[in-house]
Amino acid sequence: MNATTKKSRSVYVCNSCGAQSPKWSGRCTDCGAWNSIEQGVLPPKTQTRPGGGGYAGAAGNAARADLSAIHRLAEIAPEQEVRTPSGIAELDRVLGGGLVQGSVVLIGGDPGIGKSTLLLQASAAIDANPAFASSKGSVLYVTGEESPQQVSLRAQRLGLEPGGLNLLAETCIEQILATAAAEAPRVLVIDSIQTLFTEALTSAPGSVSQVRETAAQLVRYAKLTDTTVFLVGHVTKEGALAGPRVLEHMVDTVLYFEGESGNAHRLVRAVKNRFGAVNELGVFAMTDRGLRQVLNPSAIFLSRHSEPAPGSVVLVTREGTRPMLVEVQALVDQSPLANPRRLAVGLEQNRLAMLLAVLHRHGGIAMFDQDVFTNVVGGVRVTETAADLAVLFAVLSSFRDKALPVDLAVFGEVGLSGEIRPVPNGPDRLREAAKHGFKQAVVPKANVPKGGIDGLEIRPVLSLREAIDTL
Repeated sequence: MNATTKKSRSVYVCNSCGAQSPKWSGRCTDCGAWNSIEQGVLPPKTQTRPGGGGYAGAAGNAARADLSAIHRLAEIAPEQEVRTPSGIAELDRVLGGGLVQGSVVLIGGDPGIGKSTLLLQASAAIDANPAFASSKGSVLYVTGEESPQQVSLRAQRLGLEPGGLNLLAETCIEQILATAAAEAPRVLVIDSIQTLFTEALTSAPGSVSQVRETAAQLVRYAKLTDTTVFLVGHVTKEGALAGPRVLEHMVDTVLYFEGESGNAHRLVRAVKNRFGAVNELGVFAMTDRGLRQVLNPSAIFLSRHSEPAPGSVVLVTREGTRPMLVEVQALVDQSPLANPRRLAVGLEQNRLAMLLAVLHRHGGIAMFDQDVFTNVVGGVRVTETAADLAVLFAVLSSFRDKALPVDLAVFGEVGLSGEIRPVPNGPDRLREAAKHGFKQAVVPKANVPKGGIDGLEIRPVLSLREAIDTL
């Protein structure tokens, strides 16, 4: 970089959105966040652009020139994207089928949920994969939070055989990129992006400007060298990824690690994927030997009561390309409060209130004096509207203290006028229910397949009143 004698300039930066202002204020004028403005320092104007150096060598310069050239879209031959399995099937499912060259994947989650464990296991599996064979090592694992000895102890505890896995304890992005250019790994793992800094900026690591600039340099490196880059990101107390929002826009894939500290199951959900479907879900179980894949999640999310229990019904939901059976539970009790409580765990709270209003208006069943609690077993979060009918069935079952058949599966969207609307991929959901031994299903009429499903009695419904009558 070119030296300069000009002084740095002070600037005030918002931690939430990254907006800059010349003076401090209590509230950000761009995003409206309070007490998020912090003082930072801008580099001198005469300084060269960070990351613009030749860390990729002559090949990188040639690739950069090729990317800068103007191309006609009609003259560009579309190439079939090549995916390489990582060795962990559930991770490949969330990524859309495997690793894509030049892609940047951001993984976020609560502290201690298993982000570093998953990436260390994936790194060992990738290193053992002949498809990633390299003379200098297929994976470069960069740790900015732990020492090499700590990573080695974790690998030993997990029973991994790292083989030729290369480990680098460094937080300076210029040094990391120089080492990566020399080693030329197929996969680069950064743990974590909040610990990195660039010498071009004087702000502290983890600040908005540092996270934005270091991530930009890693994205440029990935595109120029066709290296798959994994970034570990911290989360705020609200559960969102820490740092500027632009970080999620810069990367190709964003994965969220979900799970509760008291629950052994961990869910990896894709919320953004330029190379595959979003809302894919990977299910893992945390053990003393690390994360273990759960290839049949329906089996762990179904409690299978020995006797029929009131307030319980099985929902056939769909996460990405995989149908999944989960148990929806409800508890309805007389409320001593003027405003009865409405609590939904794993479901949308506002939609629960709406469904109760539809039940009163079109089903003739009022619950204005009842507390209603709903829950999805196993810590799963269901966001699709196909859960509407199952929620109402569970609520009615608890309200009347009458158990539903244990071999009954339900799905369907409930409209404001009381109609039961179809949901996507109805036949796939029914086949999944039949595969797990269910004998009955109440579904929207438009979702009934023409040939039916062997061994499954399907009851089509068009309205909420008709659905209630089937019970």
